[in-house]
Amino acid sequence: MREPDFSNMQAVLRRERPKRPVLFELFFNPLLYRMLAPDIEPTGEPFALDYRLSIHAYRNAGYDYASLTAAPFMFPKNNVSQKQSISINNGIITDQKSFEAYPFPDPEKFDYNLLERCGKELSDGMKIGVFCPAGGVLEAVVSLVGYDNLCYMLLDEPDLVEEIFNTVGSRILRYYEICVPHDSVGFLIANDDWGFNASTLLSSHDLRRFVFPWYKRIIQNAHKHGKPVILHSCGQLEAVFEDIIEDMQFDGKHSYEDKILPVEQAYERWGKRIAIIGGLDVDFIVRSTPKEVYARARAMLERSLEKGSYALGTGNSVPDYIPVENFFAMTSAVFDWK
Repeated sequence: MREPDFSNMQAVLRRERPKRPVLFELFFNPLLYRMLAPDIEPTGEPFALDYRLSIHAYRNAGYDYASLTAAPFMFPKNNVSQKQSISINNGIITDQKSFEAYPFPDPEKFDYNLLERCGKELSDGMKIGVFCPAGGVLEAVVSLVGYDNLCYMLLDEPDLVEEIFNTVGSRILRYYEICVPHDSVGFLIANDDWGFNASTLLSSHDLRRFVFPWYKRIIQNAHKHGKPVILHSCGQLEAVFEDIIEDMQFDGKHSYEDKILPVEQAYERWGKRIAIIGGLDVDFIVRSTPKEVYARARAMLERSLEKGSYALGTGNSVPDYIPVENFFAMTSAVFDWK
């Protein structure tokens, strides 16, 4: 337990040195939420919106914020698994007719009162990091069209692709526009996977045409309100990292894998230009001993001691197959810091 102080997270996202080490996690798993906040009675809302449990779990684990969605804003899917839904045969939107028939949700029609309730639940010095339950612009389009279908559609019907991206992007933009002015919101998280482990999902040209303009608008609006934005995006993004930093002007980048680029190398390469968030590879945390996890976490804190611009955490999130003792070995490196 330590008192939350969101100014430390702000310092990290300004690429400054915080007063003490900072923790970041996109989300935990249900078991860990309840382990961290055993005295909190769940609200009965969908788990992603169980704000009391999330806030107290993050608070008890030593974080300066809690990561939450603000409303159940999602794009309706068909009843297939995620694995099936990105294949060639399972797109919900396959042509102009199905695009026009699809019931795109209106973000204005959801209840965002959760953000007001969060404000009453937060400890002093604590804020909310808001992410989008609909996923990001690219993820949402892929889930509606199918990845293989989208690749064909880019060649056969690029105007339709543009219509789909604009319809999805404008709605996700509006979701964040509604969220960002709330006092309880400290920063936004743009959660959108853009890559495989060897390349981006789409060409850099197509990402710049269809995806990035929406994030540029999301970030410009957030910055207008004095709120930073973290990009959570998996994959090999070497080809578009300059876009992330210079064009869209994200404040922090989250999600790293050792087989793509270890976080230590990412920090040395980009840490002066964008905050490096998390990064201890999930596979490493799963397979290592608590002592090994602690040592790497401690070394990462020592690496960033003078320069700042770093928050400690996993490379992605905390799934239920991460040993609990390894998660606490990682976070204890922060609490042991002198």
